[in-house]
Amino acid sequence: MAYSEEEILSGLAEIVNEETGLAVEAVEPDKSFVDDLDIDSISMMTIVVNAEEKFSVKIPDDKVKDLATVDDAVKYIKNAQD
Repeated sequence: MAYSEEEILSGLAEIVNEETGLAVEAVEPDKSFVDDLDIDSISMMTIVVNAEEKFSVKIPDDKVKDLATVDDAVKYIKNAQD
């Protein structure tokens, strides 16, 4: 089953909340993982692994650096499903 962008955003927000304690509402598409949400590289890798499991996609390590914003991650996961 393919997830919509809204479902992916919601799922990512839950994953970020579990990993960092940030409020789900703080995880918005235009937010930068590093600059706005203050997520370090170790937490980011945990978030990526959890997102891969939740959405049944593969995010190669060399692509993680391209996921600067929440929207980048949502779009990557959306496209990886197809």
